[in-house]
Amino acid sequence: MNLFSRLVRRSGTDSSGWIEAEALSTQLMTGPVPLVIDVRGADEFTGSLGHIEGAVNVPLPEIGARLPEFVWQDRPLVVVCKTDRRSSAAAEQLRAAGAADVAVLRGGMERWRALGLP
Repeated sequence: MNLFSRLVRRSGTDSSGWIEAEALSTQLMTGPVPLVIDVRGADEFTGSLGHIEGAVNVPLPEIGARLPEFVWQDRPLVVVCKTDRRSSAAAEQLRAAGAADVAVLRGGMERWRALGLP
């Protein structure tokens, strides 16, 4: 089990691959830095909730076509959306395609912003 997997489990999450906003924020500052994939539409990505700095915007309908790009990443993946419904669906696709370290941001960007995170 790598460091990211241990952090996901230790940070108030269960083994199903959830990560809390506070734990992700810490991970982004201390490393190893995960690849954040935001599966909202482009209008949401640039909209009022904004996005996590460094996140890659890949709307959910496009994730299937881009799976090879993400499955072989040598770093953990965190999938984000407005709440956590679309990101959960994207995470399932990534895991089914063979991605090993995939977590979903619990509560999505709504939770991220409610906590005042950047």
